[in-house]
Amino acid sequence: MKLLVYSHDAFGLGNIRRMVAICDYLLKALPDLSILVISGSPALHQLRLPPGLDYIKLPCLGRDETGNLGVRFLNTEVGETVQLRSHLIRTVTAHFQPDVLLVDKKPDGLKGELQSTLDDLQRYRPDTRRVLLLRDILDSPEATIAQWQQQHYYTTTETYYDQVWIVGSPDIFDAPIAYQFPPTLRAKTRFTGYVRRGCGQRSALEVRQDLGLSAADPLVLITPGGGGDGHHLLTTYLQALTMLPQEVNLTSLVIGGPELPAAKKPALLQQIAATPHTHWLDYTDDLASYMVAANAVVSMGGYNTVCEILSLGKRAVIVPRTQPVQEQWMRAKRMAEMGLFQTIHPDRLTPEGLATALMAQLTTQPNQPTGTIDMDALPRITNLLRELLQPQPRWLEPVPTRSFPQVEVAVQ
Repeated sequence: MKLLVYSHDAFGLGNIRRMVAICDYLLKALPDLSILVISGSPALHQLRLPPGLDYIKLPCLGRDETGNLGVRFLNTEVGETVQLRSHLIRTVTAHFQPDVLLVDKKPDGLKGELQSTLDDLQRYRPDTRRVLLLRDILDSPEATIAQWQQQHYYTTTETYYDQVWIVGSPDIFDAPIAYQFPPTLRAKTRFTGYVRRGCGQRSALEVRQDLGLSAADPLVLITPGGGGDGHHLLTTYLQALTMLPQEVNLTSLVIGGPELPAAKKPALLQQIAATPHTHWLDYTDDLASYMVAANAVVSMGGYNTVCEILSLGKRAVIVPRTQPVQEQWMRAKRMAEMGLFQTIHPDRLTPEGLATALMAQLTTQPNQPTGTIDMDALPRITNLLRELLQPQPRWLEPVPTRSFPQVEVAVQ
């Protein structure tokens, strides 16, 4: 069985990390499965990839903190780069001939780059199942509805996709209702729950020994996810450390992330070097091991980091981003209301407030959560995939598969 995964990659690491976690579980559960990932993420090669998974690297496109799209590395225009990516995706799909296409977030891809591939599959390989995977929250209802209407995403999803899988729970956010999915699209939609993350590759003892800590020494992990817009959180945290009581013998591990702006890094490293008991790590593909070892976590509110915090039962202070979309704030606010962690709106983030919140997490007993989170996305996605590939009744069988047309790329 062949699964082709298209992973949206314009900002941060969240989408590709989530997709790799799903692929890893699927490969362990389905021994006959082969997975090919198509992505432009510049960090893909840094991730721990499971046996049975390979990838095609697309030229990078990226969004800045305000949401503007640009070409990351090539000296080319966005339009011609999208055209190149579209040709590559179409060619790979024609030759790989997947049984299932799993598309992350955007129904027709970044800037519509998947549209020709979807047309080909519809016409020449209709037996290939097509699934759209959405995270729990995309953006505010107003912004998402406007975007889905303007980009014709409702029509695209109804026309080209067999199912929509939402890696979340309606108890946190009921996306089909909030985003006004039409009835036919709601009928295709399945909630999977959140993605449970494992404990990592190393034990807490190993991590603490590397840092020169005993099991009793308090350790705080601070992570801004990919790091692209986390500089303010990191510098505020370092300032907050100076405001803690002197008797708090705290060790901090700061993980900057591979997308931390290079121009801001030297001053940040200088500040860290001047802060006692503070360690720096550029990046790790084994964040869970460090999280297991920590007494508390200070982080932004990305999907993967929150899932790791919930999976490992960690005390946490979450400072979500609010731009260019509201997703992190909406998630963090709802989960904080359930008593799962503490959250601070970034507009109200101060060193004093962060120091107070951190001390509360380290010294007080946590409130009993008012609800539980469904964390069974991985086994549920596996079952959904199995069901999707079950033989159909003869009266539902698709028309016979025809060969793809030869895909040619003009060279000028």
